[in-house]
Amino acid sequence: MKLLVVGASYRTAPVATLERLAVAPAELTRTLDRLVAQPYVTEAVLVSTCNRVEVYAAVSGFHGGLGDICAVLAEQAGSPPATLANHLYVHYDAAAVDHVFRVAAGLDSMVVGEAQILGQLRDAYHWASGADTAGRLLHELMQQALRVGKRAHAETGIDRAGQSVVTAALELAAGHLDGDLTGRPALVVGAGAMGSLGVATLSRLGAGPLTVTNRGADRAVRLAESYGAAAAPMAELTATVSTVDIVVAATAATEPVLTRDVVSRALADRDPDRGPLILLDLAVPRDVEPGVAELSGVEVIDIDRMAALLADGPAAADAAAVERIVAAEVEGFLTWLRGADVAPTVAALRGRADDVVTAELRRLAQRRPDLTDDQRAEVARTVHRVVQRLLHQPTVRVRQLAAEPGGDQYAALLRELFDLQVPQTSPVDTVPDVVDTDVTPAFGATDAIPPAGGER
Repeated sequence: MKLLVVGASYRTAPVATLERLAVAPAELTRTLDRLVAQPYVTEAVLVSTCNRVEVYAAVSGFHGGLGDICAVLAEQAGSPPATLANHLYVHYDAAAVDHVFRVAAGLDSMVVGEAQILGQLRDAYHWASGADTAGRLLHELMQQALRVGKRAHAETGIDRAGQSVVTAALELAAGHLDGDLTGRPALVVGAGAMGSLGVATLSRLGAGPLTVTNRGADRAVRLAESYGAAAAPMAELTATVSTVDIVVAATAATEPVLTRDVVSRALADRDPDRGPLILLDLAVPRDVEPGVAELSGVEVIDIDRMAALLADGPAAADAAAVERIVAAEVEGFLTWLRGADVAPTVAALRGRADDVVTAELRRLAQRRPDLTDDQRAEVARTVHRVVQRLLHQPTVRVRQLAAEPGGDQYAALLRELFDLQVPQTSPVDTVPDVVDTDVTPAFGATDAIPPAGGER
């Protein structure tokens, strides 16, 4: 059984595509059932947030599993598979484990280090457990991913990385506004994780009055109310920009929101004595059209500029520390996985030996009916001891070899040499149903996980 991740995120797909792909809670069980009903998919976990839709699956074959998952996602999105494929990424085996662990650690989020994705992964895992679509492989993967995410936040300052970007950007903006943001009117465009950080940081630095605008008006209202700010319709963007000194742009739009035309018209209505208009573009892809920086009276600070300034700072060090944690945890999981892969083969070999011994003892009983029960029992014990001793060292050694890179070849060799028929691993009774936060995986433990709701 192999691991396969197929998904789309803010990095690869426009918002409209992600919205079509998104699976509502009421549809999750049905979609999971559709996934495991496919010929090559035996286990499935589905993660669906505003910024990503991903399927984590155990498959019996790469190409067949990929085709099955793409077909379900294409049906969900109402798009031809070939069209949707342009927005999908695929990770297999070791790369799949690495991706899931990076997601759990917050390294793949729009706001690096945000912890809410852990809650969303936990919820996705619980849905799959409740739908009985997570078997032995995905139980272990998800439990370890949750543990890795918790470890990343406990042992590093990765959760401060996103805040560091916003804080540094606003400190740079303050340098263009006499060094102080107190009392400076500001606008935040976007109400996702980065937009929320923008509002919180502006509020902490004393900027105001604050205004929030977003394509989804309800989300803008909720965010604004949390900080005593005002919400403005996106349709009034130009007019709102003309009234502020700072704009923090952090949407998930695929095209620039602050175009040269929008900013030019806002500048025309803005009092030139107020100083420069500071545009902080913290979105990926960019919210500020490149030509805006050429306008007089505008200062653009984008994410690339911030990345250069923060490249050697604490945020970079925290991210590097998490990268090291993820790399070590991936190798640990792969070692477990290789050992788990050989276990059914070893069990089949011992089963074959037991069958041979049983057949020979039955033949002996037919040929030597004169043997007493005690004699037959002693012969049976002797033969079993001989077989067990012969198999002990090879089976121990093959488990050791299987834990090393490329170790799956040894299990395959055993199956070939002894003509062993090893059934595919399926969801097993030995793995508990996980319906609570605290779970105990095979080689670690997962403590409390933050609630869902952060990644957009």
